[in-house]
Amino acid sequence: AAISCADLAASEAKRLGRGRVVVYQPQLYDQQQRKLALGVALNTAHRDDSLRLNFQPVVRASDGQPAAFEALLRWQPSGFGPVSPDEFIPLAEECGIICELGNWVLNEACQQLHRWAANPATKDISLAVNISAPQIHQPDFTAQVMAAISDAGITPARLKLELTESLLLNDTEEIISKMIELKTGGIGFSLDDFGTGYSSLSYLKRL
Repeated sequence: AAISCADLAASEAKRLGRGRVVVYQPQLYDQQQRKLALGVALNTAHRDDSLRLNFQPVVRASDGQPAAFEALLRWQPSGFGPVSPDEFIPLAEECGIICELGNWVLNEACQQLHRWAANPATKDISLAVNISAPQIHQPDFTAQVMAAISDAGITPARLKLELTESLLLNDTEEIISKMIELKTGGIGFSLDDFGTGYSSLSYLKRL
């Protein structure tokens, strides 16, 4: 038991960063049990209706009306209540299912665009979807995006893929190649968190 407690404290110290000392507390065990239970639930989240998309508006300054929306993933597993993205996104990456969640979001977003297309008031609104590093590095990523658009029967220009600066710092040539292919297909991009990492305007211009 003492060794297990020490392992939990060591794991917490590693999670918090280098040069940390963590003394075992009973809540560490509770946190581990919650993490394990959430990990099990997360593996089936994209099939059990516990995931949903919220749509955050981007409002025009001229008239206060939504010009676009950003899709935000939310999760409320049975027996837990709402779980923050700050908790379940890192867990999805650790469990190796971040791509499945990302693909679910992409398909749901395209279906929402299809529903909006039937309403004259929303037919021209675009929707931005956050893309993770593991997702864009999938060999068939561009094919998945185009398939989601085709299946939903939407105009490609209404879908925006949002990338972060940190995502683009590794395997840049591969990502640029995929961006060019998708851009040729009519899909737009936005860059989030620019200035928090490499912060080069020449780099931004190239992208």
